[in-house]
Amino acid sequence: MPELPEVETTLRGIAPHLEQQRLIAWRVLNSALRWPVDIPVALAGQVVLRLRRRGKYIIVEFAAGGMILHLGMSGSLRLVPRDTPLLKHDHVEWDFGGPVLLRLNDPRRFGCVLWQAGDVDTHRLLARLGPEPLGNAFSGDHLKELARGKRVAVKPFLMDAGVVVGVGNIYANEALHLAGVRPTRSVRRIPAARFDHIASAVRRVLAEAITQGGTTLRDFISPEGKPGYFRQRLLVYDRTGEPCRRCGSAIVGRVLGGRGTFYCPECQPSQGFGPAAC
Repeated sequence: MPELPEVETTLRGIAPHLEQQRLIAWRVLNSALRWPVDIPVALAGQVVLRLRRRGKYIIVEFAAGGMILHLGMSGSLRLVPRDTPLLKHDHVEWDFGGPVLLRLNDPRRFGCVLWQAGDVDTHRLLARLGPEPLGNAFSGDHLKELARGKRVAVKPFLMDAGVVVGVGNIYANEALHLAGVRPTRSVRRIPAARFDHIASAVRRVLAEAITQGGTTLRDFISPEGKPGYFRQRLLVYDRTGEPCRRCGSAIVGRVLGGRGTFYCPECQPSQGFGPAAC
């Protein structure tokens, strides 16, 4: 699934071609995505004010409201020349009057194209989201407060969009390694100072991934057709049995909450905490 850095990379790639442009027309080639595609007829001729990201959603803002885009499990947004033949899983196409068209390709059809009139952040998909991990509202104190009274393991806690948005499986694994915290540790057993390390690690790993263009996933390519390169820097994710890049111990892989979970048994001990590299 494209995670926050991939979505941010996509946003930065398409925004210069869409902002302040007039939406001339669109084609819905297949409306049966996760929810039926919803683009109001009245949007024809309206100007795109700006694009922004909220968690893993891309929001295209107009004066009347916002179009909410999600890439689902394997979707992508592409800017293509007008004469580019349609691909099998191209489901929606937007025409902004320039030399390129914007297309949503989604083989598994878990993505969405939805409309919210007025304040787009009141939409049911956005209203209860936690703070952005790279924003000022996200901190160790924030994590500590939301962890109070909970017994959940720290990795699924970080992946809860009500706690903080956009920290998917790959980056939760990576951040906890940097923070020296085993993913299976209960949040009730994490002291306040260590939550500061976790918040810093989340910021660091996401910022580095965005700089590198996102993580290379099987289904993700940036709008220019270039894959992300962050996978080359991964410390623990999907590296079961390989040596830890910090201490040389074999990386352990297991399933936690139905998701692949990876950690170094030395840098992230079962008792206590390892050194924080953030």
